[in-house]
Amino acid sequence: MSTALDELAGNFAELRPHLVSVAYRLTGTLSDAEDAVQESWLRLSGLDERRRSAIEDHKGWLTTVVSRICLDRLRSAVVRRERYVGEWLPEPVLGPLGTPPSEDPLTVAVRDDGMRMAAMVVLDRLTPEQRVAFVLHDAFSVPFGEIAEILGCTPETARQHGSRGRRAVADADPPPRTALAEQQQIIEKFMTAMLTGDIQAVAEVLHPDVVLVGDGGGKARTAVHTVAGFDKVTRLFQGLMRMYDPAGMEQARLALVNGDLGVYLPPQPGSDRYRALDEHVDAFVIRDGKIVAIYDMANPDKLTTARTRVGP
Repeated sequence: MSTALDELAGNFAELRPHLVSVAYRLTGTLSDAEDAVQESWLRLSGLDERRRSAIEDHKGWLTTVVSRICLDRLRSAVVRRERYVGEWLPEPVLGPLGTPPSEDPLTVAVRDDGMRMAAMVVLDRLTPEQRVAFVLHDAFSVPFGEIAEILGCTPETARQHGSRGRRAVADADPPPRTALAEQQQIIEKFMTAMLTGDIQAVAEVLHPDVVLVGDGGGKARTAVHTVAGFDKVTRLFQGLMRMYDPAGMEQARLALVNGDLGVYLPPQPGSDRYRALDEHVDAFVIRDGKIVAIYDMANPDKLTTARTRVGP
């Protein structure tokens, strides 16, 4: 026999993809997103029957709770990131290619264009208040009056936070998603060039304004600072070909990274000639048929789900 709590749990399960989408877009961290969504359920299910029945809009109520939890996480993250070694990138959400679409809430969430890696990187540049106001209003149509209650400010101030966030995103101009077929053609050409050690072929797929951003968190080898410009990125890859066995690219696997095509590279042992290679996930941004940004994620703390999600 179904109980009121069973019915509530069923409604929550239907809302879970939406809540995960909100939480991940606000925090950029899988564990924080999942914790926020789980905490929202605990708060809802912990209410007595009278207070639960008074909630007219479960979606709105849960979105508010999740947003407040994420705002607290964002504010504490500002301090943590000041001590972070190197650049900070959002935690990637991986999925395998060539399988039926997964209904896992995270996989569902990152199908949204605003959750591609390029867009998530821009969100990380906003203040916590700007991020919450912009994401909730522009992505989820939450009124500024409700956002003001979450932020603890006036509606006009919430509107200003949203406007500043919107302007920062527009100024960053992240390119829209390229069709997967075109992504695959370009990235496979890049991978083949790396495998054969052909630096000229690598250069041919790089955009003149290409940048490479690495995130190792001081725990894995990658670029500590952003590498910007065609010449610098080309020289970087030329150096990597000397330090690491190009044949290691044979172990690389194409995967969906936040809905775009990327590469999962498992860890590899070193040899007398080459260094050992850490586990990496690379996300790419394509502009004008060439790679304009590479996000190289190697911090093992952010790759704990990568191996299980990418498949064999």
